Amino acid sequence: MSTMTSIWEKAKSLNKKIALPEGSEERTLQAALTVKEKKYAEPLLIGNEEKIKAAAKKINLDINGIKIIEPIKSEWFDSFTQNFYELRKNKGVTEESAKEMMMDELYFATMMVKEGKADGMVSGAIHSTGDLLRPALQIIKTAPGISIVSSCFIMVVPDSPFGENGLFVFADCAVNPEPDANDLASIALATAETARKLCGIEPRVAMLSFSTKGSGKHALVDKVIEATKIAKEKNPVLKIDGELQLDAAIVPKVAALKAPDSEVAGKANVLIFPDLQSGNIGYKLVQRLAKAETIGPVSQGFAAPVNDLSRGCSVEDIVNVIAITAVQGMK
Repeated sequence: MSTMTSIWEKAKSLNKKIALPEGSEERTLQAALTVKEKKYAEPLLIGNEEKIKAAAKKINLDINGIKIIEPIKSEWFDSFTQNFYELRKNKGVTEESAKEMMMDELYFATMMVKEGKADGMVSGAIHSTGDLLRPALQIIKTAPGISIVSSCFIMVVPDSPFGENGLFVFADCAVNPEPDANDLASIALATAETARKLCGIEPRVAMLSFSTKGSGKHALVDKVIEATKIAKEKNPVLKIDGELQLDAAIVPKVAALKAPDSEVAGKANVLIFPDLQSGNIGYKLVQRLAKAETIGPVSQGFAAPVNDLSRGCSVEDIVNVIAITAVQGMK
């Protein structure tokens, strides 16, 4: 069973409600119908009801049976407005501005997740990453013990003996340019949780560097060592080690020479890169040269599931991200 097939099957068993604040966007409408038909989740289209129905009619799509929620007409509008005001009044939000913001589909959908009316949210087909992250960071915030939102990619390398039969989770490859030690520890903890939920594997986390166990001396190495220490303190049962070079992390023979006492070296299935440059380069190298199946980016670190789409995404991409978001909502 492929990784994505496994995610689809998990999503079917969960029956999660996923808010889609780009309700009148054509690809989103097509994806919502597919998700509904395949029972990956219950899609909730957020937006102006007339516009959503007109957009569906334009592309000959029958969306009867898919719930449409128009913020200003919703029974939750007043309570969401008040709760958002209480949440943000110390940041300069007034009651009037709170009402205006709740008319915005992204803010309203984010409040749905915060208030438990939806289990997750997917956006980004027509909004920027910043548009998505702003309300999510203001309202949902980060998970307990996590200081930063990050992203990961699930990489499935064909015919590979490394990782989890060729499966790896890479982070952070898309969000944080220069994480400090505390941020890097948070990225490691969040990625381990993603590996458990989405891939169904027991994470073995390698904190990557150009040094293995003191073979190199530099402030960049010190950051990785400190991050590993912080992550171990926050989750003492997690299998995590560093600093490790890539070959020491995944190749048993190299690990036996460079880190013989490590329970992770030579067996790592979660790879944490020290910065965005190395992470972004690393996943693209594996994707192109090893012809790996690449799933992501997957957002992680929020207190509830929120995922961003590329504005060039396909209908299939949206369907898959909705399924991923549903599985992230698994307790």
